[in-house]
Amino acid sequence: MKLVPRGFMRSLVTPALMAGALLAAGTAAYAQNAQPTGVRGTITSFAGNDLKVHTRDGKDLDVKVAPNTPIRAVTIAKITEIKSNSYIGTAAVPQANGTLKALEVHVFPESMRGSGDGHRPWDLGPNSSMTNGTVGNVVVSDGRTITVKYKGGEKKIFVPEDVPIVDLEPGDASLLVPGAKVVLFAHNEADGSLTANFISAGKNGVTPPM
Repeated sequence: MKLVPRGFMRSLVTPALMAGALLAAGTAAYAQNAQPTGVRGTITSFAGNDLKVHTRDGKDLDVKVAPNTPIRAVTIAKITEIKSNSYIGTAAVPQANGTLKALEVHVFPESMRGSGDGHRPWDLGPNSSMTNGTVGNVVVSDGRTITVKYKGGEKKIFVPEDVPIVDLEPGDASLLVPGAKVVLFAHNEADGSLTANFISAGKNGVTPPM
């Protein structure tokens, strides 16, 4: 039997181990950076950490809820609650004049100021975006227009009268009852299951518009 030098075997094994490590690291990085999955629908059950949601497009999804998953309560608000220096988020679509038209507006409590600060693509509708930031000017008498300032920029946003406006407040798992409407974003685990990043749950029958 021909003997193989020990150093030669080590030279074969080391690259293989390195390739495996790189593949694992790449998979983990992909999972970490993959676009979150938006889930919008009605809770059908919640037991332990297993949340079942019947989505708006007719699917039934299982979502894991960790003990530390942030949960927000969603309640009805009015545009008069939005004042200069309020911290808000708004899903919107672009208008021909370069401004945005809101699809919804949610007002954060002071304790959640800074949440998601910035402007980014959103999945509420075609070409929609999400802008979270501090309100500058509020012009209710002139077309319900607000200016939202965030780190690196600002957006002028028109808020139509029929657009839903809601308050967000810190919540807990007691909101996750059958029949409650939710909007959540989740990431895929290695086994393909979904785990919630955060959950916005309607309180007293409210449907989160985000």
